[in-house]
Amino acid sequence: MHILFIGDIFASPGRHIVADHLQDIKETSHIDLAIANAENAAGGFGITPSIAEELFSLGLDVLTSGNHIWDKKEILDYLPRQPKLLRPANYADETPGHGVIVACSRQGIPCAIINLQGRTYMPDTDCPFRKADQILRDLDPSVKVRFVDFHAEVTSEKMAMGWYLDGRVSAMVGTHTHIPTADTRILPGGSAYQTDVGMTGPYDSVIGVKKELILQRFLTALPVRMEAAKAAPELHSVILEVDEITGKAISMRRHTVRGD
Repeated sequence: MHILFIGDIFASPGRHIVADHLQDIKETSHIDLAIANAENAAGGFGITPSIAEELFSLGLDVLTSGNHIWDKKEILDYLPRQPKLLRPANYADETPGHGVIVACSRQGIPCAIINLQGRTYMPDTDCPFRKADQILRDLDPSVKVRFVDFHAEVTSEKMAMGWYLDGRVSAMVGTHTHIPTADTRILPGGSAYQTDVGMTGPYDSVIGVKKELILQRFLTALPVRMEAAKAAPELHSVILEVDEITGKAISMRRHTVRGD
């Protein structure tokens, strides 16, 4: 089976390029399950219920997130009602929403999608490594296909998680830094890995924000109001092929689409 994972959808340019190209990617690459990180889909900061529903209507099956999931307060009531929008599982149990879902592929194959968040230079959360252990321990053993979005700042933490989960998940990919990495590979235990999938949004920017504002911030050290850029949208994703019987990755490749 084939799984598509789209990196951080950033503001309206990210949403628009997904709308323009998602169905074509699904058809040409025979996608059985489509996932995207959407924590920055609302103007570059957070996600709203209406935008989440818009993304589902485009053909995305599950949305993951990260630390910006809390930026729009209206999402707090929506998360418990929409299990297909995940927040990182290693937030406290009392936090609204869920960090894992078992979704069915187009062929009816159960697939566990797990959302975790790093702790280095990030908000204080429970240990993602131990939380991963707990989730995998509690997961129905018949669910062989297991996909992890690890939303983390530093490459070392992401790489450590990749090695930690190798052989226990089908794939672990990183999000959050908005910069795609070129280290896509299959680890010895059969888990696909990439440190960061990158951003789906405006690349004529500094990680999605108008570059003039970020340059001003670096040059003056004064606070600035962040605004999403608009130009040069790109869709960055990975396409995973996995053996649904064993849960082992067969291949994973980067896939990029450049917009107008």
